[in-house]
Amino acid sequence: KLPGLHKIFSVSSSVVGRGKLPPMNSETDGDHAPVIDHGRLTGLLAFFQAAEQLKDTLRSGTSRSGRAESTAEHSWRLCLMVLLFEKDVFGVDIKKLLKLCVLHDLGEAISGDVPAPHQSDGDNRQERERRDFQALCADLPDDVANDFMALWDEYADAVTPEAQLAKAFDKLETMLQHQLMPGADADFHAFNLSYGRDRTDVFPLTRQIREGIDARTKELIRDRQSAQ
Repeated sequence: KLPGLHKIFSVSSSVVGRGKLPPMNSETDGDHAPVIDHGRLTGLLAFFQAAEQLKDTLRSGTSRSGRAESTAEHSWRLCLMVLLFEKDVFGVDIKKLLKLCVLHDLGEAISGDVPAPHQSDGDNRQERERRDFQALCADLPDDVANDFMALWDEYADAVTPEAQLAKAFDKLETMLQHQLMPGADADFHAFNLSYGRDRTDVFPLTRQIREGIDARTKELIRDRQSAQ
């Protein structure tokens, strides 16, 4: 329980009356009109606080300084990538695409990230991450939890254009981050030449981005090999 939140997240009825902030699900309580039910607010913030664990979930990659990268940082940069190319993608719901990118790795807040080279068919990783994400959503109001689970499943199924593009950008962001890693050797970069190609080849835009990434990756391989 988070006591007193109904007082913090409330607004003066006089302000609402002046049209500065519209009432939402409000019930008059003296001079204040809470804009959200206290139990709903508590559940939303409980999820929000639990999701913070993603900041401490480390990936196998690093930043350009050599510091371990968190999954939260990966998700942030993935969303930034979507915004950068918003005007260059067509027939896609950008709002939904961003939602998919924000939520896609949240299950890792509980059980952690599995590096791509260690992933394999039949490792039940997707099922485990879905259970973890479902557990993370336990405190949410039912309508929000159902919406979030539907988005997670949409991403996992990779049938809609938004989910397919989210997966393509996810691979591209990862490879671009790998190119910034100071300690990556030739074998590490060689892995990227085949990594996620089934996802990045789906759209002309992501294929074009991939071509540039692959060209740079080949340069890095040559540089690492010549330095040996």
